[in-house]
Amino acid sequence: MNTAPSSAPESPAAAPIAARAGSQRWLTLGEQRVWRAYLHATTLLEDHLDRQLQRDAGMPHIYYGLLVKLAEAPRRRLRMTELARDAKITRSRLSHAVSRLEKNGWVRREDCSSDKRGQFAVLTDEGGEVLARTAPGHVAAVRQALFDRLSPEQQKSLGEIMQIVAEGLQPNEAGADLPWLR
Repeated sequence: MNTAPSSAPESPAAAPIAARAGSQRWLTLGEQRVWRAYLHATTLLEDHLDRQLQRDAGMPHIYYGLLVKLAEAPRRRLRMTELARDAKITRSRLSHAVSRLEKNGWVRREDCSSDKRGQFAVLTDEGGEVLARTAPGHVAAVRQALFDRLSPEQQKSLGEIMQIVAEGLQPNEAGADLPWLR
């Protein structure tokens, strides 16, 4: 995860990379600290939320996110391709996740009448009940891990920063090579 050496390498191991750097624009020491802090915090946060959901509901964080997206969708159903796009996961990974959620009785698939190859993922009543039981603990975990640690101004800044990053990374051109479109 070393993104780049600085102009003055931090360790002897970084020296050969710095020597080959040429005109590459590397991260400054301050940028490296921010980047590494971001990676460290997001890894810990995802792990924290995943462990909470495994403990409280027997599901990983990504499955919880899929249930939430279905709960918020009209008629609690989404096309599988749309759900993959919204969750930013491959259709293959989504298919596996939906199979597991189906096995639990939390989601079912329905064929699409207008597209013989298309399918919908539908949140079942049981899935909605699991989500309703699990949401308070999940919200408490998110609040404790993130929002309770930040001032209202920091929360606002974090939201604005993440929006800028997301907008910069979301391709607008048709035919973009994105994993969730494969």
